[in-house]
Amino acid sequence: MKKIFISSDHAGFKLKEDIKKYLSMKKFEFNDLGPNNDDKVDYPDYAHKVANKVKKNKDNIGILVCGSGTGMNITANKHKNIRAAQCFNLKSTKLSRLHNDANIITLGSRLLTKKNALNCVGIFLKTKFEGGRHKKRVKKI
Repeated sequence: MKKIFISSDHAGFKLKEDIKKYLSMKKFEFNDLGPNNDDKVDYPDYAHKVANKVKKNKDNIGILVCGSGTGMNITANKHKNIRAAQCFNLKSTKLSRLHNDANIITLGSRLLTKKNALNCVGIFLKTKFEGGRHKKRVKKI
């Protein structure tokens, strides 16, 4: 993993800050692309920032947080070579990496507990793509 890029909208700001603390505690290096407070912002602006950074290098990873996770997910997936996965639990997170080679995780701050979200981030960062039969499927995306 080369770099981790993280961003949110206003609804996801607090959870983004919690994720940053978790990443620091686990000694992961990351770049926060904003916002810097919980003032209202438009989620697509921040999803595009992360997607643009992640697609520059196949080893880069992104973390996006909004109220539901859906808006960030839809926006990020508009970018070529981005495979954003909206994750809700450990199994959906693990499978998104194993089978889909997801390179961005999107989380809903209004749908997940802090503990669940941090566990999902941990699984996302440590799980590697399985390849094999899944490789040809990912190439079709």
